[in-house]
Amino acid sequence: MPPAEQLLNAPEFTVSELSLSLKRTVEDAFGHVRVRGEISGFRGAHSSGHCYFALKDESAKIEAVIWKGVHSRMRFKPQEGLEVIATGKLTTYPGSSKYQIVIEALEPAGIGALMALMEERKKKLAAEGLFDEARKQLLPWLPEVIGVVTSPTGAVIRDILHRLEDRFPRRVLVWPVKVQGDGSAEQVAAAIRGFNALPAGGRIPRPDVLIVARGGGSLEDLWSFNEEIVVRAAAESMIPLISAVGHETDITLIDFVADKRAPTPTAAAEMAVPVRSDLFVEVGDLGRRTRAYWQRAQESRRSELRAAARALPAAGDLLAIPRQRLDSAGASLPRCLKANTHAHFRRFTAASAKLTLRVLHGQISQADHRLTVCGERLGLSARSLLRRRRDRFAGLEVRLRASKLANAQAQRNAIARQRERTHRLTERAQRALATLLHRFETRVENSGKLLSALSYRSVLARGFALVRDEAGHPVHAADAIGPGARLEIEFADGRVGATADADRVAPAAKPAPAQPKPAAETKPAPRRVAKPVDQGSLF
Repeated sequence: MPPAEQLLNAPEFTVSELSLSLKRTVEDAFGHVRVRGEISGFRGAHSSGHCYFALKDESAKIEAVIWKGVHSRMRFKPQEGLEVIATGKLTTYPGSSKYQIVIEALEPAGIGALMALMEERKKKLAAEGLFDEARKQLLPWLPEVIGVVTSPTGAVIRDILHRLEDRFPRRVLVWPVKVQGDGSAEQVAAAIRGFNALPAGGRIPRPDVLIVARGGGSLEDLWSFNEEIVVRAAAESMIPLISAVGHETDITLIDFVADKRAPTPTAAAEMAVPVRSDLFVEVGDLGRRTRAYWQRAQESRRSELRAAARALPAAGDLLAIPRQRLDSAGASLPRCLKANTHAHFRRFTAASAKLTLRVLHGQISQADHRLTVCGERLGLSARSLLRRRRDRFAGLEVRLRASKLANAQAQRNAIARQRERTHRLTERAQRALATLLHRFETRVENSGKLLSALSYRSVLARGFALVRDEAGHPVHAADAIGPGARLEIEFADGRVGATADADRVAPAAKPAPAQPKPAAETKPAPRRVAKPVDQGSLF
């Protein structure tokens, strides 16, 4: 049967049916895969919440997508240029005839990637000043209430409570959280902010110090305390915070932003409170030293008093002269009293002669005149001062209004200049992006045309067929086919099996195939080299 008639009997597919068949084939063959590669072309979540990017290595690239619901649950978020291990399934996108991986889980490719991500995040937060020593607070000497953010089922909280009981029992508030896994970072950040949101004097007391604690583990186990949401919550805490995550050799980003870092959760409890027995001993020692010092001071004062008493003369000798002077004054007292009385009587008589009603009325009128004059002067002075103050305030108001208008105009001019500059940069970026996309589209189109021109399938599409033997080698001549030989014929739309006629004459026996000729004797087929895109298209 001629090839044209065979093509007429081949089944027909619509484009949608063919795309659906390819989609089922790819999804059945690669239902669950793990792919390692570098994230390329990631620009954050799309407006719909989905994420589109590509995974690439040295020689290949595959498109990837993360749906909105999966991305919101991911503990590790994708970032541009990061090497990751993606778990998901392969599928096709019929709208552009390409295959892609739908990612269900994402993890960094080893400890090196985690450390690189941690260092990058550390530099970013340090540049914002979150690790500065000047912003850290001092711990209270003896807190009344201690807040602990940790898992309620682990050994960490028991170690902290036991150590506080041994040193100085205090009231402890525990905020239970997950310390690893999905959602743990959000819970730790919410706990820190929740303790800070408690009102002072409320039903639930506000802690005086916070302890964020977790036992030791690997870098992946402690990764929740390297998340930016936890570090920022610790930096915003107005309550002094102690970080006790992992063992002494474990370093997380919350250690740099905390007000104090403890090597272990037990050490954090020791930092939070002093030792009560040591305080008792110290207070007792200070009391004994105070009593001994007071006794020594009393003995010293008593000795000084005895020495001063021995140096004083007798009481009789001290009072002899004052007693004699008192007797002399007592003898002259009646005579002096009479003379003093007569002198005062004369002064009172002279003063009473001057105190007449006319003199009193004159003094009262003079005082009234002075009071009236002073009142008028005071009123004039008050009005003059009020007028000067009013004029001064009016001038200040005019100056303030003018300064306000000038400042507002300057700000509007600056905003207009920045808006114009932003528009210019946006237009330049759009033009550059359009030029770059056009260049890439031209390169891809030229490469596709060159590939189609060099492919043997374009020859098959013109009605030719490719014949292979049982081993899959192409057959170039009819003499190479024996009677009854199994053949495979490839057409443009598929392959079919065939059997050679049994009654045809067997080809003459050919000598054994000689050894392949050296490369110098065989003339390789000329290869067409694709020209660079910048030199123009071949078509």
